[in-house]
Amino acid sequence: MNKILYLSIACIAILHASDVTMDAIDVEATVLEDVSGDEVKSADLAEALVQEIPNISLVRRSGIANDIILRGQKKDNINVLVDGGKIYGGCPNRMDPPTSHIMTNNIQSIKIVEGPYDVENFGTLSGGVYVTTKKPTKDISGEVSFNMGSWNYKKAAATVSGGTDTIRLLLSASTESSDQYEDGDGNSFAQQIDNYIVLHPSLAGTAYQDRYRNLDAYDKKSFLGKVYIDMTDNQALELSYTANRSDDVLYPSSKMDALYDDSDLFNAKYTLFGLGDYSKEFSVLGYYSYVEHPMSTRYRKMAVSEAAAMTGAVTSYLESRIAGVKIKNVMDITDNTELRMGVDMSRRNWDGLYHSQTGRGPEGKPNIHDVDTDNIGFFAEVEQRYDALRVTAGMRYDDTQITTAGEEPGNDYGSSNANMFATYDVSESMRFFGGVGQSSRVPDPKELYFKSSMGGLIGTPNLDETVNREIDLGMENSYEYITLRTKVFYSMLSDYIYYNASKMLNRYENVDATVYGFDISGSIYGTDAFYVDFGVAYQRGKKEDPLSGQTGTNMAEIPPLKANLAFSYEYAEDSIVKLETFGATSWEDYDAENGEQPLDSYMVVNFKVDHYFGHGFSLAVGVDNIFDRTYAVTNTYSDLTLITDGTTKEVMLINEPGRYLYANATYRF
Repeated sequence: MNKILYLSIACIAILHASDVTMDAIDVEATVLEDVSGDEVKSADLAEALVQEIPNISLVRRSGIANDIILRGQKKDNINVLVDGGKIYGGCPNRMDPPTSHIMTNNIQSIKIVEGPYDVENFGTLSGGVYVTTKKPTKDISGEVSFNMGSWNYKKAAATVSGGTDTIRLLLSASTESSDQYEDGDGNSFAQQIDNYIVLHPSLAGTAYQDRYRNLDAYDKKSFLGKVYIDMTDNQALELSYTANRSDDVLYPSSKMDALYDDSDLFNAKYTLFGLGDYSKEFSVLGYYSYVEHPMSTRYRKMAVSEAAAMTGAVTSYLESRIAGVKIKNVMDITDNTELRMGVDMSRRNWDGLYHSQTGRGPEGKPNIHDVDTDNIGFFAEVEQRYDALRVTAGMRYDDTQITTAGEEPGNDYGSSNANMFATYDVSESMRFFGGVGQSSRVPDPKELYFKSSMGGLIGTPNLDETVNREIDLGMENSYEYITLRTKVFYSMLSDYIYYNASKMLNRYENVDATVYGFDISGSIYGTDAFYVDFGVAYQRGKKEDPLSGQTGTNMAEIPPLKANLAFSYEYAEDSIVKLETFGATSWEDYDAENGEQPLDSYMVVNFKVDHYFGHGFSLAVGVDNIFDRTYAVTNTYSDLTLITDGTTKEVMLINEPGRYLYANATYRF
């Protein structure tokens, strides 16, 4: 650890070059632009983020619908919003995380906030991913694209936009499907399970039935519709609807697969501008999302085994919905001081039942029994700008009530959170920034009330909310041929919600912990056409005390040192060749008592050519994992229900895709 810290400090200290003017950027966040244009090989948002942001790691669940870890945090510890509205997946096993409900072909930009520096949105504990979808244009424009890849991957997408001075409309639709991908050893999903069963014959029931061994990995369709209306010179109305329909999504390292996964997102925003001294912008945002997610053992041998004669296939059917309203006012107190304040209200509902194919067994038993999470929050944020200094300070108060239709007690939570963040321009080429903050999030319904198919209460109804107190420091350098950003953070987590695999019931408990780390990213410009992007990130996490009945203090889901490096050459207008590599060191500090295991280091090399032919036509061809490496990036923390041998406690890993070739043809007008 010390060597890594010394290296990062040395990298900063040795930089000397001629000064250039620094851009005025949002140093609290990382912003990815033109996501739909850059991410052409897959519609999976998680995979796109992992290759671009060093601090984000992948949680592989399937060929699509994967999850992310941001600075060692996952699940409700990070907020995911789409055009300001929230969505929560239906699966308690994270088969459909929030990032899986928006496709990259519909995304304009993504803002990633690291740390407790968001007072506008409920529950931003350790960071947020804020997605902005494509906006309608006045002029008629659009694009059509077709993508083909290894393992019979097929995708077609189309977008059209246009309007008048008063009203603008955008419509976008896509469809994609893929066979089961193969790892570097040539093993499909079904074969990866078979290989595990050879070592653990007692788990033969988790294999796919012969008639389902060659099922597609998934079939997915999406639709986005947006309308922008300029009602008057100072009034605007924005309406949007997103639909996702996924069928037969296979999850090889779990015991169940998703029969389908459907979601609907509705957003409406009304904005008034220039109302006088007390309001330069007043807005009301309303949103509603609904997810329907049945997962089942239908395709596995356990559904037709002798032991399953009484129940047949078991299906866990879940619904998730959230409705919310945010009212916000922005006003200038002075020429250099802006005040943003408002109220944020939402109701989240999660409901699930177990069903059996025969009508016997766990028929209709609840797993998450109709749980409501009601929140109202009040927030205020002040931004003060000086010549070289900008300071932002915010605070938020939340009142949250959680109730269930089950016999377990409800919970009331009240929390006050605040933060301060400052940036200081030392010179035209050097900027320092830093912040301190406190944020919190309440337990989710799974952590409180989840039950197994046998009726055992896995959740713990009396959990406290988690509080994050964090310090962030950073530095930006911008010179003639190089830009560099360095960040360090130290996060103190009180009552962190952790899964204890040593318990039979009430497996979630609160524990104090710390997570700290750093990341370095930047670009080197050789010429106007040739440049290099790079990034490295490291985190470490420790519990203050072991969990009940355990001795270890390593935190789970803390990825090792990760790095990425990309060489780009723009050989013609809108045409580029890109060679990139990314990898990670081996997992040495992991939580073995709660299911994690050592993972080998890896390095993967990708190559892409994106050529513009003119007249709106472009073609991108590429190959990922050129050397066909077999490797895994996702560890096996017991918070996910994965295939495991009850005797040895060894959990099945899922390998990443092997060599993948693809081509994407696009026409824009």
